Amino acid sequence: MDDRNGASHEPLLQSKIEECIHQEHTITLADGVTRSVSRRDDTISFTSEWVLKELRNQMYIAGPMVSVTLLQYLLMVVSLMFIGHLGELQLASAAIAGSFAGVSGTSLLQGMACALETLCGQAYGSKQYHMLGIYMQRAMLVLFVVSLPIAIVWWNTGSILVVLGQDPEISAGAGVYARFLLPFLFGVVVLQPLVKFLQTQSEVLAMALFSAATLILHVPLCWVLIYKLGLGYRGAALASGISCWLNTLLLASYVKFSPRFRRTWTSFSRESFNDLPAFFKLAVPSALMMCLEYWSFQGLVLMSGLLPNPKLETATLSLCLTGTALLYMIPFGIGAAASTRVSNELGAGRPQAAKGSVIIAVLLGVTEGLIMATALYLGRYTWSKAFTNENEVIEYVGRVSPLLAIMHVMDATQGVLSGVARGCGWLAFGAAANLLAYYFVGLPTAVVLAFVFKLGGRGLWCGLIMGVTTQALSLLVITCITNWQQQADQALLRVYSSVTATLPTEANKEQKDEIPALLLLNDGVHEEVR
Repeated sequence: MDDRNGASHEPLLQSKIEECIHQEHTITLADGVTRSVSRRDDTISFTSEWVLKELRNQMYIAGPMVSVTLLQYLLMVVSLMFIGHLGELQLASAAIAGSFAGVSGTSLLQGMACALETLCGQAYGSKQYHMLGIYMQRAMLVLFVVSLPIAIVWWNTGSILVVLGQDPEISAGAGVYARFLLPFLFGVVVLQPLVKFLQTQSEVLAMALFSAATLILHVPLCWVLIYKLGLGYRGAALASGISCWLNTLLLASYVKFSPRFRRTWTSFSRESFNDLPAFFKLAVPSALMMCLEYWSFQGLVLMSGLLPNPKLETATLSLCLTGTALLYMIPFGIGAAASTRVSNELGAGRPQAAKGSVIIAVLLGVTEGLIMATALYLGRYTWSKAFTNENEVIEYVGRVSPLLAIMHVMDATQGVLSGVARGCGWLAFGAAANLLAYYFVGLPTAVVLAFVFKLGGRGLWCGLIMGVTTQALSLLVITCITNWQQQADQALLRVYSSVTATLPTEANKEQKDEIPALLLLNDGVHEEVR
């Protein structure tokens, strides 16, 4: 997109409207004016053919997204595996630094980037293709600004951990490791918006391939930096940053040179500086939605250290959290597919199709949850052997695994419904639901059961189950009572507001009044607003 003059904009609207309009209603646009809107009837028949097609669409997105999430997670696992051979102090320092970095930075940036699932997904559905590139640049700009204070915090990680009462020697090592993680932090600033940009266009297979290539190269990179160059555990942190940037450059090159993105990416644009408050309005609750959940899980680890026999409790809880995190990547991928399909259909003005996508996604998520929960229960004394040889830990994990199975069913349900919430733009509601679920239900219940009723680690898991169940039920209720026609109208309003706010001043004056007249929504069919 050429920014040197306002006249060279890609046409946002078309001048013809198909005469296949069947219903009429009114909406209030961003200018405060109530207008009459004509919309074609998008009633669909939920035949077996439609169901199979929608199922294929969602699996096409979900499969690669599961792979992407798993492969990016394995980058850190590989780094820790190398560090584990350096000594206990280095491993402890890297582990606590990684946990601190997740709580204080990466979870926040990843959560903010999830706002693009709403914005890019609905813009793509409404065929306002040029907005995807602008949204992505806007997200990168905002995430970079947010990353600056995070970088200061990471630079002072050692001192902060000492103030929090951590061992001085481990804190010092963690501080060094966190400083060498700074390239990784700034890589996330660019990588996460790129991932959402591609996801909302269902261009996910390339992400999986590039993530796999990055992981393969990460192994020798760690070896060279840690052993050949003698950087030790600092080399592992540096390798994580280099690999993150490598993945970013591969994806950026794909977007730049592939003809698939000629409509959604044109060039860098100063229009990305416009309408920043609207992005913050979605990004802040989006970040809270993710962080509130993530922080509550970290809180459980801290509480496990206060139980009798803290070494056993902490080891068991950490192992179980690792196992459930790996399992959760499956419903997370299904949730990403649900987010993409729902946002695309709402942006395209097809509320009934969006509703159908939600039904398929929820059924898919619940089915996955039941299957994996059954496997988890049947292998309750087996699966933990992949992580530990300690018989006491294996036995304890076996006793806790039935609770993990129950939690995974609810976790799978909320994972899919959270994706639906992101696709619809219910980010503020999602943040409020997570606050209620984890901080007013889950954690208090965990404290009472673990410390008052003396249930120990099982009490912590029961509390977590209560939190996840509350979260899932909250999202399920709002999904069931949703007026999908109204959601499609809100998607129209959101796209309209973004397009008008993004236009340069000189173009805005001439075109803003014309935009409500015609807004392209789906498959060549337009809405006429009078």
